[in-house]
Amino acid sequence: MKGDKVHPIVVQAQGAFEEAFGGQAELLVQAPGRVNLIGEHTDYNDGFVFPVAIDRWVVLAVRPREDKRIRVFSGMHNEMAEYDLTGDLAAEKHWSDYGKGVIREFQKLGHSLCGFDAAVVGDVPMGAGLSSSAAVEMAVGKTLMELNGIELSGPDLALLGQRAENQFVGVNCGIMDQFISANGKAGHALFLDCRDLSYDLVPLARDGVRIVICNSGVTRGLTDSAYNDRRSAC
Repeated sequence: MKGDKVHPIVVQAQGAFEEAFGGQAELLVQAPGRVNLIGEHTDYNDGFVFPVAIDRWVVLAVRPREDKRIRVFSGMHNEMAEYDLTGDLAAEKHWSDYGKGVIREFQKLGHSLCGFDAAVVGDVPMGAGLSSSAAVEMAVGKTLMELNGIELSGPDLALLGQRAENQFVGVNCGIMDQFISANGKAGHALFLDCRDLSYDLVPLARDGVRIVICNSGVTRGLTDSAYNDRRSAC
């Protein structure tokens, strides 16, 4: 989101926050979706992957609270989720599980977190294989870091998001989706060795070079697909 012009998805997030909570958000956080160029089902088999972050984002407009209450309005679902940080966070097979799982992982690391109000919007298509769920996880993770003065490296944040999806949401995904969302760079693909998480950013931005994503019309969700079965078979 370079330049003086505010990206429409940011304007949408600000507007959703004002409508849901009144007043203005104090923090804006974004995380991108991704497309994978080489390497399918290889991240959880200690292989190589070559994803690239795309120009579609999940954006959180956030305002901290003085209590431990969390209120999140999803513009994608037109629905509010509310819960308390002092209670036991339980998965409900609901869109809010992705954020809750990340929050739970920060708590397991011993961090005391403040409550917040947030509106989440995105132009990463859901169920299209572009990792909208990982973008949500990384955006929530970055939000918690900013609000609570927590420092995590990009790889560590990606691993935290993967644990949230594996252990809380219940999808045994590999590391690729969260890793590219947390560590991608504009104009570059990311070559990742999943054995040790060493990686290189590879320049792809050249005149006449474009990555085109085509909509096949087939939708899916990892939580209701055979993804876990495929990983178990591998």
